[in-house]
Amino acid sequence: MQKERTIFVIGHKNPDTDSICSAIAYAALKNQLNGNCFVPKRSGEINNETKYVLEYFGVDVPEFIGHVGTQVSDVTIKSTPPISKEFSLKKAWNTMRDLGDATMPVVQDEKLEGIISVKDIATANMDVYETHILAMSHTSYTNILETIDGKMIVGDQNDIVTTGKILIGAANPDLLESFVDEGDIVITGNRFESQLCGIEMNAGCIVVCMGAPVSKTIQKLAIENNCKIISTPHDTYMTARLMSQSTPVGYFMRKDGLITFQKDDFVSDIKTVLSKIRHRDFPVLDHEGNYCGMLSRRSLLDTEKKKIILVDHNEKAQAVDGIDEAEVIEIIDHHRLGSLETTMPVYFRNQPVGCTATIIYGMYLENSIEISPPIAGLLCSAILSDTLMFRSPTCTEKDRTAAEATAKIAGLEIQDYAEKMFRAGSCLGDKVPEEIFYQDFKKFSGSGLSFGVGQISSLDQEELTQLRPKIAAYMESIKGSCDILFFLLTNILTESSELVFVGEKAKNVVETAFCGTIEDNWIFLPGMVSRKKQFVPKILNGIQQVL
Repeated sequence: MQKERTIFVIGHKNPDTDSICSAIAYAALKNQLNGNCFVPKRSGEINNETKYVLEYFGVDVPEFIGHVGTQVSDVTIKSTPPISKEFSLKKAWNTMRDLGDATMPVVQDEKLEGIISVKDIATANMDVYETHILAMSHTSYTNILETIDGKMIVGDQNDIVTTGKILIGAANPDLLESFVDEGDIVITGNRFESQLCGIEMNAGCIVVCMGAPVSKTIQKLAIENNCKIISTPHDTYMTARLMSQSTPVGYFMRKDGLITFQKDDFVSDIKTVLSKIRHRDFPVLDHEGNYCGMLSRRSLLDTEKKKIILVDHNEKAQAVDGIDEAEVIEIIDHHRLGSLETTMPVYFRNQPVGCTATIIYGMYLENSIEISPPIAGLLCSAILSDTLMFRSPTCTEKDRTAAEATAKIAGLEIQDYAEKMFRAGSCLGDKVPEEIFYQDFKKFSGSGLSFGVGQISSLDQEELTQLRPKIAAYMESIKGSCDILFFLLTNILTESSELVFVGEKAKNVVETAFCGTIEDNWIFLPGMVSRKKQFVPKILNGIQQVL
């Protein structure tokens, strides 16, 4: 049965309370309707107000996701079992043949040490003419026994070959003496004289072929001279041929310059590497460097994009990075139609209300799904935040009705709770200007001009007044990020804002869009509380007239 794929529900960058709470509430609704595969995420840091809301209702902060492009973890990773560097070439070859894999990872304590491929094994068999290969590679006698189907008659099979060469004892004893050196492995048949010669010349091991019996005399002499004896059912030719295949893969594996990928790597980034390196399979590691599996070139052909549901925005500039590489399947929003394009038709619900949470509340009712007290509290908080406790001109009767209904379920007294929530959000003393500026910041475009609008709301006018010059100085330092930058310092109690602006055409646009006295780089705007319904439309109109 195919595993259900996770679908992320995400709000906009620099998320506000509506963006976070709506993502959590909508994911909960979708899970009740369609199964538990919907997960709320955030694409930025939460502000103090949102933190207060989540803590108040005992709800976890959604995990951060900074990019929704397809990652290696989204691709089918082959669970190729690793092998040890002590494996013989023959055992590695048999494993590859049985699994149908051309490359095997060599792993020790979950860490990748190297890789061995069919090509590497073929090279070892065809290009290696060194008769001392077993000693050079420190081959274990266990490997030799396994490779030649041997049995240790004399000696310890756990020992390692450290000296000597491989030699076939085909010559007569007189001639053989001139070829055998100390530590050699002598392959012979049922020839007492050759076996005795090898022992007398201090050979390290005598390999007796064809399963021939080994006399008690030879065994006794071998023990006295510290010479091992192995019996194999194979003939001399086959034994000699197999012997070199007992070398450990650790000697031949590739361990330098390995091309590996991490599960968090983006497919768009690694395709460049894959186009240049013609390997079939590549090891995949986790963030701790532990081996996870193998990524094949073929598996990238079946790559599936991340599935995303967007809430509280439909502007590409406000969306999480990598949105073009993901599959957007739904959008739930209450803003103007933006620049986001999709490759396929999507479920798009956009209503002229003051808060996305109001739309989601209606969807709970439409589907006859009971709203739990924590979810009701999140929905109510989002509505109170976005409508400035019903003071914003964006607020509709639907918003008020939804807030009152969810407040009742959550056991909230709206006036008291809203004031506590706003005061928690307006504690700005511990934040630097950069944090405050991006706490609720969105980018827009109009008439070929890009502009960004940040906003902070507070119940304390003195706090806003002290903050204004600091924000202005910070905006000057980053004014190249957009053609024009705006920042609204909104007083919830007086329902007014001080607008700070920077940019070459900023002053002309502000003079055209608003009536009032401009003081250097700011202007007081009575009655201005809504960025969406009041500020952005007037700015877009001002840009059109100036340009």
